[in-house]
Amino acid sequence: MSTRIDARFAELKQQGRSAFVTFVMAGDPDAKTSLDILKALPKAGADVIEIGMPFTDPMADGPSIQAAGLRALKGGMTLRKTLAMVRDFRKDDNTTPIVLMGYYNPIYIYGVESFLADAKTAGVDGLIIVDLPPEEDTELCIPAMKAGLNFIRLATPTTDDRRLPAVLANTSGFVYYVSITGITGAATADSNAVAEAVARIKRHTKLPVCVGFGIRTPETARAIAENANGAVVGTAIVDVVRANLDAEGRATPKTVSAVADLVSALAQGVRGAKQAAE
Repeated sequence: MSTRIDARFAELKQQGRSAFVTFVMAGDPDAKTSLDILKALPKAGADVIEIGMPFTDPMADGPSIQAAGLRALKGGMTLRKTLAMVRDFRKDDNTTPIVLMGYYNPIYIYGVESFLADAKTAGVDGLIIVDLPPEEDTELCIPAMKAGLNFIRLATPTTDDRRLPAVLANTSGFVYYVSITGITGAATADSNAVAEAVARIKRHTKLPVCVGFGIRTPETARAIAENANGAVVGTAIVDVVRANLDAEGRATPKTVSAVADLVSALAQGVRGAKQAAE
């Protein structure tokens, strides 16, 4: 199985640079603006796009991403509409990898088999489901792999060498290393600690390792990208969406362009990184 994710990381390896991975919440602040933001991301420098699936009880998300999910739900966003958004995005872009990130409950309600078939048809390439541990791989991970989707697992600062093999067993696409203990947006990533952690994970896998949580500026993105195969930014992007809404929480003429400007600056940071030897 080869996915758009595999192709993109192979291409970036040839170019000798790390990936810039962006996270946005589906339907934030509304379906149309969310799609416009999605379409703007690759042009601004995103190499891989993670799309959050709004959920009422997001245990790993900090206040910013929680609020984005609630805005999306208030606007009527659903999992079916999220897949429809991916289908619309694919009409103009058939190469940028799309990863859906979120929680298992909406997928369970949708029906695993139906969801995987619809996600694949829509043009989804991978899944990050933060509340399904390796012990539950038969629930979604293995069916996803059989459906041709990458199942991307999280590793954290508390994932020790005894736990790593289980985490990596059925992981594909890339490994997502969470740079801090806690929720999204809670602290700034320590590039030295991240470098050590990435090196340790790479002793266990040949998959690319991308680092997220705690990356808000081009400078931090550059520092992380020098030791990882990718830098993931979510909270900073979601915060810019929120900062460019009107008093009623609706999109303004600046919403999409403000996101594109930040993503462009962060992309320059990632692309300015000096790659460490593999």
